Amino acid sequence: MYTPGKMYANHTLDGPCQEPRISFVTLGVGDLERSDRSYLEVLRLPRLESPPGVSFFEMGRTWLSLYPREELAADAGVPEAGSGFPGFTLAQNVRSEAEVDRLLEEVKSGGGRIVKPGQRADWGGYSGYFGDPDGLLWEVAWNPGFPHV
Repeated sequence: MYTPGKMYANHTLDGPCQEPRISFVTLGVGDLERSDRSYLEVLRLPRLESPPGVSFFEMGRTWLSLYPREELAADAGVPEAGSGFPGFTLAQNVRSEAEVDRLLEEVKSGGGRIVKPGQRADWGGYSGYFGDPDGLLWEVAWNPGFPHV
């Protein structure tokens, strides 16, 4: 029986599937220099050579991009104004509970805001959250069932 959009061996019945990947995650930031320093010095992400007005960090096969918030909103054709929970978080899985606590402590020592300290999670792992300089939420998690660390 045909089901529109259903996967059949890397194809839908409507045609080939898009290759599954995310190439960039771009964060609209209020102060590019401040955010760049935080991601480079506190999180110690490897920064790539970047043109003026943007910062790129390598995250395995995905790149993290920091871009001025007002310019990103204008590029997308949406208003910049807005507050509260943006409806998403970013996450980094690490190798142990101790590594969760260590990374959260490094963020705190670097001036970051701990939103939720590391603690046992109802899904069987251990995680905590911090806010970056623009308040975007990052989860740091140890998940014994997640293979990609």
